[in-house]
Amino acid sequence: MIEIKTKAIKDCEVTVPGSKSYTHRILIAAALSDGVCDVQNVLKSEDTLLTMNALKKMGVMIDDYGKKVAVHGTSGSLKPCDGPVYLANSGTSMRLLTGVAATGKGVYTLTGTDRMRERPIQDLLDGLNQIGVLARSVNNTGCPPVEIVGDKIKGGPLTLQCSLSSQFLSSIMLIAPYTQKGLEIKVAGELVSKPYVDMTVDIMERLGVSVVRDRYLRFKISGNQVYKAGAYEVEPDCSQASYFWAAAAVTGNKIKVRGISKDSRQGDVRFAKVLESMGCEVTYDEDGIAVMGKELFAVEADMSDMPDIVPSLAVVAAFAKGTTVIKNVAHLKEKECDRLGSVVAELIKIGIDARATDTGMIITGKKPNDMKINRVEIETYNDHRMAMSFAVAGLVMPGILIKDENCVEKSFPNYWEVFKGMY
Repeated sequence: MIEIKTKAIKDCEVTVPGSKSYTHRILIAAALSDGVCDVQNVLKSEDTLLTMNALKKMGVMIDDYGKKVAVHGTSGSLKPCDGPVYLANSGTSMRLLTGVAATGKGVYTLTGTDRMRERPIQDLLDGLNQIGVLARSVNNTGCPPVEIVGDKIKGGPLTLQCSLSSQFLSSIMLIAPYTQKGLEIKVAGELVSKPYVDMTVDIMERLGVSVVRDRYLRFKISGNQVYKAGAYEVEPDCSQASYFWAAAAVTGNKIKVRGISKDSRQGDVRFAKVLESMGCEVTYDEDGIAVMGKELFAVEADMSDMPDIVPSLAVVAAFAKGTTVIKNVAHLKEKECDRLGSVVAELIKIGIDARATDTGMIITGKKPNDMKINRVEIETYNDHRMAMSFAVAGLVMPGILIKDENCVEKSFPNYWEVFKGMY
């Protein structure tokens, strides 16, 4: 457990690690490529290391040089895998690698924690079945563990339900170049987290694969393509930037996150715009994006395209004048924890009027001096984003303690070091 120091922080600039979402995707594309890919600024966290180790288990050679890795591509021919592949509670690893396993040879079993065994994946399995891949939920629950039979993939048309996760679509898109007929994917229902699909398309195109799309409705990818080896770099993670922009918002300080561009494909870069609408001053510089806190006002925010930012926004909303309404994030119930119910529970602990709805949450803000608490232990539910976002509250509220603070290793291993650098 760690207690957050409630004392003045300074105007500062911070550096956050490489994007978790981009790291997963480029590791996979590089593993399927036609040669050696040198990848700079890869994120080394619990989740990305799970993906890296799973790829190694599937026969991919990866040389580790610190912030750079050299991934030796297999030209889309993964090796048989002895024993189950353990992916803990990394939903991204589970979903993306479920598709990747279909390009291999033999039977692959992907498993994880008890929480992972509650996270739905049947829509992805159904999509793989449509293109000739034998894939099933081992316990017939529609959740992991999953079993995939790797073989040559025929491809063809399929209809994919993506209302729970855009990663189902990304998983199938990433293997499309290695199908015999290519893929024509029709997205059924409402696609959530659209910017994450843009990131997948970005990686595919950067590595030389052509993607034809009709907005977020249809995607066509020809078969018998190959990812091209080369030198690539992972941009900084906008999700991790959110905690420092939130810190600026609640303290009134100015904090710049280096290396973030307003043109990033990461949807979470738009959090700066949300903070601007709440009263903050935002500056877009060549070397990063800075937020300066001002008097905060409540907003109504559709967060469907940046769900990972919801805990950060919720904490900022706790100190904003009025009632903030967060909408269209029902799928947060299926994350590392139920991020709607869990965030609300911890906000109530610190004296905030908050409630979860079917698709979001409603939060009525207060001034820190109006929150009469002594010491509050924030339960993190083994969820990295709970720990990092509620640490921000501790900057202006004394007595905030974060339980299981090491859960940040899932995505931001040196978070506490960077956080303390603001003082």
